[in-house]
Amino acid sequence: MTDTLIKVDLSQSPHTNEQIHNRWHPDIPMACWVEPGDDFKVETYDWTGGQIKNDDDAADVRDVELEQVHYLSGPIGVKGAEPGDLLVVDILDIGTKEDMLWGFNGFFSKQNGGGFLTEHFPEAQKSIWDFEGMFTRSRHVPGVRYAGLIHPGLIGCLPDRPMLDMWNSREKALKDTDPNRVPALCELPNTKSAHMGKLKGEERDKAAAEGARTVPPREHGGNCDIKDLSRGSKIYFPVYVDGAGLSMGDLHFSQGDGEITFCGAIEMAGWLHIKVNLIKGGMAKYGIKNPIFKPSPIVPKYDDYLIFEGISVDESGKQHYLDVNVAYRQACLNAIEYMTKFGFTRAQAYAILGTAPVQGHISGVVDIPNSCATLWLPLDIFEFDMSPGSDGPKKFLDSSIDVPLAPDL
Repeated sequence: MTDTLIKVDLSQSPHTNEQIHNRWHPDIPMACWVEPGDDFKVETYDWTGGQIKNDDDAADVRDVELEQVHYLSGPIGVKGAEPGDLLVVDILDIGTKEDMLWGFNGFFSKQNGGGFLTEHFPEAQKSIWDFEGMFTRSRHVPGVRYAGLIHPGLIGCLPDRPMLDMWNSREKALKDTDPNRVPALCELPNTKSAHMGKLKGEERDKAAAEGARTVPPREHGGNCDIKDLSRGSKIYFPVYVDGAGLSMGDLHFSQGDGEITFCGAIEMAGWLHIKVNLIKGGMAKYGIKNPIFKPSPIVPKYDDYLIFEGISVDESGKQHYLDVNVAYRQACLNAIEYMTKFGFTRAQAYAILGTAPVQGHISGVVDIPNSCATLWLPLDIFEFDMSPGSDGPKKFLDSSIDVPLAPDL
């Protein structure tokens, strides 16, 4: 039987588990060691460490303590790994924990991180999604059911000291351009609720004060939220420290490209079965700066899409120059508006775009002044016909059912 090297107890705080951490720092000790060629299992908390409950009240999303996140299982040391190598990670299998057969999606309030469309959805909301084998549905978003593509939203290796210092320096310079912005431009090191694995005492305190937050993707991988890193995928990670220090967490049952609601996939606790290997000197051999990967051969089979276009003109009518971010935002807003014609509330439609296997594409970046981005909405996920027709849209849903809104305090 395959050994489970890192176990989590969902009834206990992640801070009681020395094989868990929530900051990036080269001094975090390895939680365990493996040999190249080994395969093993790793269990993970949900990214908030159990802060979100299976109920109809979004107050927990509104009040989530973001200094805690993300809780990662690791670091896992690979014997013989040295800076400049590539760590090869095969995701052999991935799944849900039997004691948490549900997940959650949330819109963070603008004051607490926001999301891709935070100006349109400034208040905290959430939806709960139940797992039915490989499928999921939600009591808060009726009318849809789709197959999951479980993947780690966050996976990467430890940085070395120069890389950590570079991250903190460049992100501080960004934040200094608008230090009071809401939402913040980035999250700098913060000792509040920092969990540094096995580190103790003064060493722990020093590393916590320097440790990079886990919020963004960076050169080492990190919080990339790539839905295609599922079972059968192979990832090549740059190695920066002896042993590599592989960590993972933030599992998603299903997610749309962009994870646009920020807490935007169906977040879950679970486990991964992985295998590791090394390519000695692989970074220089292949010119690798950021991770590269081969996607999973297993994807939800949806062939019937309705594709929404967006261009580099924002909601106010302001023209932007080849701005793909603005274009994808418009494609998302166009899809939301379309779905409301069938009875979905705007919040339900937004939740669907964050959780369903929608595809985001950069379709054009050369035709000045407008980039064109497209959002591919699979029509097969709906339990009724969502195609345009000469008779006009029929409202199939009672829009009084909605994603729970956090109560005012």
